Amino acid sequence: MFNRIFNAPRTRLTSAVLGTLVSVLLVFSCPPSARAGQLNIVATTGMIADAAAKIGGDSVAVHALMGPGVDPHAYRQTRSDIVAMTKADLILWHGLFLEAQMEDFFRKLGKSRNVVAVAEAMPEDQLIAHDVYANKYDPHVWMDPGRWLYVAEAIRDALIEAQPEHKAVFEANTAAYLQEIAALDTFAAEVLATVPKDNRVLVTAHDAFNYFGDAYDFDVIGIQGISTQSEAGLHRVAELVDLLVERKIKAVFVESSVSDRSVRALIEGAAARGHEIVIGGSLYSDAMGEPETYEGTYLGMIDHNVTTIARALGGQAPQKGRLGQLAVTM
Repeated sequence: MFNRIFNAPRTRLTSAVLGTLVSVLLVFSCPPSARAGQLNIVATTGMIADAAAKIGGDSVAVHALMGPGVDPHAYRQTRSDIVAMTKADLILWHGLFLEAQMEDFFRKLGKSRNVVAVAEAMPEDQLIAHDVYANKYDPHVWMDPGRWLYVAEAIRDALIEAQPEHKAVFEANTAAYLQEIAALDTFAAEVLATVPKDNRVLVTAHDAFNYFGDAYDFDVIGIQGISTQSEAGLHRVAELVDLLVERKIKAVFVESSVSDRSVRALIEGAAARGHEIVIGGSLYSDAMGEPETYEGTYLGMIDHNVTTIARALGGQAPQKGRLGQLAVTM
């Protein structure tokens, strides 16, 4: 399964104010969280921060701007974010129009700081077209572990360029991390294959799971579009209620970083048609779980999603997910 990818994107601040703030803040020294000799990294999303910490090990100090439950589509940089980024040795952002409200800021900041859009290193033939914007792509590539390896390698390369003396460490850590991703991909394929073919319909609050569906052969239906800034109108909800009733879909899913209002409207609409639908669980889409938890890691968030989806749609999954399996076999 893992080899398949080898064979086959607050407060509003004006540009003038941003430029002034960046110029002033560049004189600040590195924050105390980065020890002497460590690479001070700021990442936008938790998924990128988690990968950077895995790859960098003790050679880096990583700070994520967006924590659990934060929607990156709508996020705007705060004053404290600007301070953190102008003190950083390396800024890692996703790109592919995920952090849409911050794109201009990153393009400007990149003229004076080391700023890398790690997901934009992905081959174009591995990207799915955006549902609204021409010449743009669905940014949710982390939903497919096979595609996430490209992002991990881009992070490795950015770390090596910023701190070449630790190249051997970064390469070794990346190799180990990619093996973990490979094991997760294999586990996900095995578990999701137990879901009956007719049940492989994943209905969520917004279109964050297209890469997941492509990787594991699921039909994916988002009530909102790829961006959470799009709105699901009454006509869209009515269309989806018809689909749910027609296909006898019994479970839909909420997301940890998106309002469940549209999902509950679907459930109520189906109930009015005499068709019962339940919430199959809460999935991690644009943000990971709480820090210091298994779901607060990239591997844990995907493991949680895979096992939650499989159980709700009639498949079989270990109660403790892949972590539980590892505990048994170790």
